[in-house]
Amino acid sequence: MGSLEIRVSSREGSSDCGGTGRVSAAELQGIMDRIRSGVEGHKVQAAMDIRRLTKTSSRNRRHLSPAVEPLVSMLRSRSSESNEAAILALLNLAVKDERNKISIVEAGALEPLISFLESTNANLQEYATAALFTLSASSVNKSRMSASRAIPLLVKVLTDGSQQAKIDATVTLYNLSTIVDNIKTILSFHPIPPLVAILKTCNKSSKTAEKCCALLETLVGLDEGRTALTAEEGGVLAVVEVLEEGSPQSREHAVGALLTMCESDRSRYREVILKEGAIPGLLELTVQGTLKSQAKARRLLELLRDSPYPRSELQADTLDNIVSNIVSQIDGDEQADKAKKMLAEMVQISMEKSLRHLQRRALMCTPAELPLGKRPSEVPSK
Repeated sequence: MGSLEIRVSSREGSSDCGGTGRVSAAELQGIMDRIRSGVEGHKVQAAMDIRRLTKTSSRNRRHLSPAVEPLVSMLRSRSSESNEAAILALLNLAVKDERNKISIVEAGALEPLISFLESTNANLQEYATAALFTLSASSVNKSRMSASRAIPLLVKVLTDGSQQAKIDATVTLYNLSTIVDNIKTILSFHPIPPLVAILKTCNKSSKTAEKCCALLETLVGLDEGRTALTAEEGGVLAVVEVLEEGSPQSREHAVGALLTMCESDRSRYREVILKEGAIPGLLELTVQGTLKSQAKARRLLELLRDSPYPRSELQADTLDNIVSNIVSQIDGDEQADKAKKMLAEMVQISMEKSLRHLQRRALMCTPAELPLGKRPSEVPSK
């Protein structure tokens, strides 16, 4: 999935503070004096200034990194105003700054941030989830977060949190799942039902769907995850819907999840996937998906055909034959007709792509360079 530092908090786009720019040494010193003072109001104002000045400036994140320890101390205040101001300042200090991410955790931020996941204050819970999401992007922090009680509480946020908190909790769990031992731990707290619930209700082409499918693709790598997804009503169907309607990246994760299931136990999962009508989406993906999606879709179509032969014996078959074999076994005229129409469209698109490729080659070649008879075609060196 790559780096998941995509969004810190939607609030960072709002401007309740002034703009950012080069800061004088005197102003920086003033902020540091206030954040270290014993006056609550001065600390809150300093935290707000830090948030403003580090919103887009990597230079200011470096200059204000000494504020990490006093800001972490504010997380332990009994004032929710202090807690919120400190979290938002720490968020901006951590964005795109690996050293600050690590120093925030080393300063002891994990314990209070994790405790805020249980807060009845919705804002505090949401900000804390966003902070953990950002901190979990650091490989150094992942092991420390894994050793804490973050995982069960993040899974709980998937059910009880705000929409934004659910997204951030999903990506945090995905980040933590890159440590293989954590996958079993995550599954032990039953994340599949809330993830499926989120998938069912969200826009299938949204970032939310993408993050849910990314995590599900990882979780179905274990038998417990596959069993949980198929046991959840509408679980496989929700993944198939993303396969059909999602963004290119979402569809890649969705087909990856289905392929992982079918490769793990074809006899167990083949009928489940076919029953949910995956064929039309897979056909479309073989032409219009990312390169990885196309390869995965073709492999899954091979596994879905009714044949006991290993893949090596199927290589001579065309995609047309594979799909025709599958379509003949699909229950329901409407679904079979849809698959056949999709196949026809896929062939048409493939032909159009081939024609465009030939046209591009013709434009690139001079008459002397065009292939003659069996002579190999030549590509101009420039």
